[in-house]
Amino acid sequence: MAKIKSIEYFRVKPRWLFVKVTDEQGRSGWGEGTLEGHTQAVEGALDEIIARIIGYEADDIEHIWQTVWRLGFYRGGPVFMSALSGIDIALWDLKARNLGVPVYQLLGGKVRNKVQVYCWIGGDRPSDVENAAKARIAQGLKCVKMNATEDVNWLDSPSVLDSCVERLKTVKSLGLDAGLDFHGRLHKPMAKQLAKALEPYRPLFIEEPLLCEHPEALKQLSGLTSIPIAFGERLYNRWDVKRFLEEHSVDILQPDIAHAGGISETRRIAAVAEAYDVAIAPHCPLGPLAFAASLQVALATPNFVIQEMSLGMHYNVEAGDIDLNTYVKDQSVFEIHDGYVNAPTGPGLGIEIDEELVRKIAARDGALAAEGVLRSGWGD
Repeated sequence: MAKIKSIEYFRVKPRWLFVKVTDEQGRSGWGEGTLEGHTQAVEGALDEIIARIIGYEADDIEHIWQTVWRLGFYRGGPVFMSALSGIDIALWDLKARNLGVPVYQLLGGKVRNKVQVYCWIGGDRPSDVENAAKARIAQGLKCVKMNATEDVNWLDSPSVLDSCVERLKTVKSLGLDAGLDFHGRLHKPMAKQLAKALEPYRPLFIEEPLLCEHPEALKQLSGLTSIPIAFGERLYNRWDVKRFLEEHSVDILQPDIAHAGGISETRRIAAVAEAYDVAIAPHCPLGPLAFAASLQVALATPNFVIQEMSLGMHYNVEAGDIDLNTYVKDQSVFEIHDGYVNAPTGPGLGIEIDEELVRKIAARDGALAAEGVLRSGWGD
């Protein structure tokens, strides 16, 4: 066993925050604590946590998680949990690397050999949807996710919902399954109508049809539609999800491993969900470390169904020559085969990070941020 010697974090474009934990023997693990739009807040939380846990035994992942969670009077929420996530993922990567096995072996081993994935196609305009969907088919995908609507008034003309139905029909006609992300933009009067209109065309799920701040409305909506209801990216621990499970208002939980306490808490959320016959489909429009960690959990989790990945996502494209594989040395690890990504075979998270490139971009973009010229979405 070896103690934690150092913990570093790196702000890299397009909008990711990587964490590196190094032990006294010079061995390292990598994690991700990305929280879109709040990078500097997470960095502040990391500074506080790092000061607490330097010198702890790096192998004692659960002890470290509980220490960080319990020693502060205030806990939970996206900023705190994202910081904890980055460290937790890095500790799992470090421990598995030291043992020479993939993380999923430490989680009980595989229950599957490959993971079904989906990617984002936007979806605000029908012509864009068709072209984007065809591009995803060419990448080997069988499933996509897209916007349900643009901004809709609290009570709007029912005709504003027609384009959503047409876009879903377009994607389905190409042979793809599709999830529809409402982003919590709709209020109950319109969400009920849209869910009813979509039912004949059988979307894979509707995501965040209402904000999770309205649990009573979500419970009502779940009783009105046969479409599976998915949400959970804005729930950060097992206590956050408990009410929705008890009220039977969710069919598919979508914890984000970079927001929900890392590998440790995501596994616990999945286990609680299984007791209520609820599947998990982890949220992950993030970087390679969050995606790799999600794969490890997916491979060892019986009630897992499908995994989001950010390959070719608009945030990445807008950042220039940056994509999911940019910081990964062996880009074949995330290759899509007939809608699936195969189980990584390497130790730890199963990927090797290009640390030289990470440090180069972090140093450059950190300087730009200090000068106040860093583009929104790259690092804040």
